[in-house]
Amino acid sequence: MSGHSKWHTIKHAKEAADAKRGAAFTKLTREIIIAVREGGASTDANYRLRLAVQKARDSNMPMDNIDRAISKGSGATSGGMVEMVMEGYGPGGVAIMVNATTDNHNRAVQEIRNVFNRSGGSLGENGCVSWLFQSRGVITVKLEKGMDPDELGLKAIDAGADDVATEGDYVEIFTRPDALEAVRKALVDQKVAVESAEVSMIAKQMVALEEKAAFQTLRMLEKLEELDDVQSVASNADFSDDIVEKYHSGARLNV
Repeated sequence: MSGHSKWHTIKHAKEAADAKRGAAFTKLTREIIIAVREGGASTDANYRLRLAVQKARDSNMPMDNIDRAISKGSGATSGGMVEMVMEGYGPGGVAIMVNATTDNHNRAVQEIRNVFNRSGGSLGENGCVSWLFQSRGVITVKLEKGMDPDELGLKAIDAGADDVATEGDYVEIFTRPDALEAVRKALVDQKVAVESAEVSMIAKQMVALEEKAAFQTLRMLEKLEELDDVQSVASNADFSDDIVEKYHSGARLNV
């Protein structure tokens, strides 16, 4: 999966900080509730729920919180939450997909639309960019001292992974969605510390941006992720190492 967006690396670092503050728990709770509503409260029978619970545990969400989310999803009323996908374009014409879970459709649409409009982007019709993405399992492993990314990649491929990419301090392992759990379990059994495992929308082809548009896009993606109703954001923007370093250092253009 060469050319995979470095946004995922940036996002994982941000999610780690959010988890420490408990800021991620609301989104994790909603993900569990929706999974239960769709497939039931048994993690043995509900594949999506197994992934949601594992993701919550990877983020150090207390088991009491997880159990309450499952109970809420099993109840007659679970907040009237619905899933929605919005598609559009960001600075430089990059494709952006937003997955949201909300109990107020109009509010979610308006907040997402506002971020697009204020960031130099525009919302499009359903299907306008989804054809540029494919659903993939993504397993993230943070490289610790002494870890060999090539050896890790071989372990992943042997376990059934399709591709492996190294981005900074992270190794991202790509699988078919239905193979995600088996590959994750195989790595854990080999004492590999998996930081996260989820099904994500991955761009089939990346688009390089000039510096101003790249900074605008990074800011836009962060603003979308910060919305309470937004569960995940995908883009086909490819950010260079130099752009990522400048963005993290705060040397952003005045845009």
